[in-house]
Amino acid sequence: MYNTDIPSRAELPTSKQLLRSTVLAILAAAAILVTIVLPAEYAIDPTGIGRVLGLTEMGQIKTQLADEARRDRIRDQQPDATQSPDKRSDLMGTIISTFVIRSAAAQAAPAGRTDETSITLTPGQGMEIKLAMKRNAKTNYSWTVAGGVVNFDMHGDGGGTEKSYEKGRASPGAKGVLQAAFDGSHGWFWRNRGTSNVTVILKTQGEYSDIKKLN
Repeated sequence: MYNTDIPSRAELPTSKQLLRSTVLAILAAAAILVTIVLPAEYAIDPTGIGRVLGLTEMGQIKTQLADEARRDRIRDQQPDATQSPDKRSDLMGTIISTFVIRSAAAQAAPAGRTDETSITLTPGQGMEIKLAMKRNAKTNYSWTVAGGVVNFDMHGDGGGTEKSYEKGRASPGAKGVLQAAFDGSHGWFWRNRGTSNVTVILKTQGEYSDIKKLN
């Protein structure tokens, strides 16, 4: 059957009307991209509208989480430099360290020190506290968060070696014993992912020679 509803030439849109509709569609898409998509996804807010609508903060959280996930993947892919390929040599070193070196050090080492340190983190801010420790030295610790929760990474580094002991998200605090896997700096990194300031209070007691705050 023939289609009897075919529009006439006069009813069809002109080239000028089509061009105008195309331009309007492009402008509308560009406006949505600049005012909504870029602030909400990438925290890019050239107009300031995204901040008024709360979209820029959403984008900042997304980009920060993506950056943390990327750094976690890179850290997980790195080989553990603290593992020795020769287990027999490692066992012998442990025996020597336990029964000879640590016995001599125990006679000469000063008494362990005690500190209480606090830091205040604004929304999105991160900060570290590191202890200078010798291999196998132990420190009792406890930390609490006033005003919210934090993400944390307890880790150590020194002499080109890095080690992550424990990680956590949205934590109100933790306690335990930190034993250094090697000579170097060992401690905690905290980041505030909330919308208000928080205060982290750290108490330490044990075998370390110095304690420092690192931004």
